[in-house]
Amino acid sequence: MSGLSESVVSLFYRFAVSGCLPVSWFREVDPATVSKAKKTGKLNLEIVSHCWRYGHFLTYQLSSLVNHRTDKFDITMTVFHVSEDEAVTRVLEYFGRMEVPGIIWNWQSLPKEKLFRRSIGRNLAAKDTQADWIWFTDADIIFHDRCLDTLADLLQGRDDGLVHPTIGLGTSLLPEDDAILNKGREGPTLLEIPIEQFKPYGGLRKKAKGPHQITHGDIARACGYCNSIGYYQTPAERWMKTYEDRAFRWLIGTHGTPLEIPNVCQIRHIVKGRYKKDSRITRIRKFIRKSQDH
Repeated sequence: MSGLSESVVSLFYRFAVSGCLPVSWFREVDPATVSKAKKTGKLNLEIVSHCWRYGHFLTYQLSSLVNHRTDKFDITMTVFHVSEDEAVTRVLEYFGRMEVPGIIWNWQSLPKEKLFRRSIGRNLAAKDTQADWIWFTDADIIFHDRCLDTLADLLQGRDDGLVHPTIGLGTSLLPEDDAILNKGREGPTLLEIPIEQFKPYGGLRKKAKGPHQITHGDIARACGYCNSIGYYQTPAERWMKTYEDRAFRWLIGTHGTPLEIPNVCQIRHIVKGRYKKDSRITRIRKFIRKSQDH
C-alpha cells in the first residue's frame, strides 16, 4: 500500500469511527447478540502483549507476573514478536524455561510486517483465546502488587464487554540512559521496580484504550479485534499508529467500564525504540512527549 493510499484509507476509517457512518456497515457480528458468561471462581485470563525492540521493558513485564504471582487466575501470557529481534528472543527464551504455577508462556512469532499492525496479532489472539477475559496490553506495562489479585475479585460474575483501570501509574519520562532502562538491557533476569517509582498520571481514565483493554472472552471470540475491517488486518512496512483502539471500541459498542484496579504501572520513556534512532520522527516525538509531560 502506497504512503498516499495508506493515509487516505486511515483517514476514512478515522472518519467512520467518529460516528459519521453507521457502525452496522462495518460489523460482521453485533456484540449485543453475543451471549456472555458470568463466570465466578478461579478465572482464566489471557494477557496479550506486542514487543518490537523493547526487550528491556518486556523483562520487567514478565518479571512482574512472577514476582506478583496470583492464585486467583490461571494466566496465559501471549507475546507477539519477530524471531529476528534478538534482544526480545533472549528474554522469551529465559522466561520460557521458567516454570511458574498458574502461568502458561505463549510466544507467537510473526513476520515484522504483521507485527507492525498491532491489531493483527490482537485479532489472532482474540479469535483463538480460550480465556474468560483477555487483556490487550503493551510491553511497557507492569502488573504490580495486588493488581491481578484485585482484578480477579472485580471480575467475579461480570459480563461487561470491556473493562479498564480507572487510574494508571507511571514513571517519570525516562531518558535512554536511565538506570531502570540500562538494568533491563543487561540481560534477561528477574527484575523489580519499587512501587514508589510510579505516580498517577493522565487523570481518571474514561475509556479502555492502548494497553488497558480488558475484554470479555465471549466478545473477543465472536468479534475479534477489528476483524471486520480489512485495513486493520493488512500488514505494514513500518510500525503503525494504533488508531484501531478507537475502532475496536466502536465496533463492540462500548468505551469500557472503569474498575478500581490498583498498581497497573507503565514504564514511561522519552525515546521510542521502534523508530530509527536519531531520525527526524524520533526527534519530533521526543519533543512532543516532553512537552506533554510538562
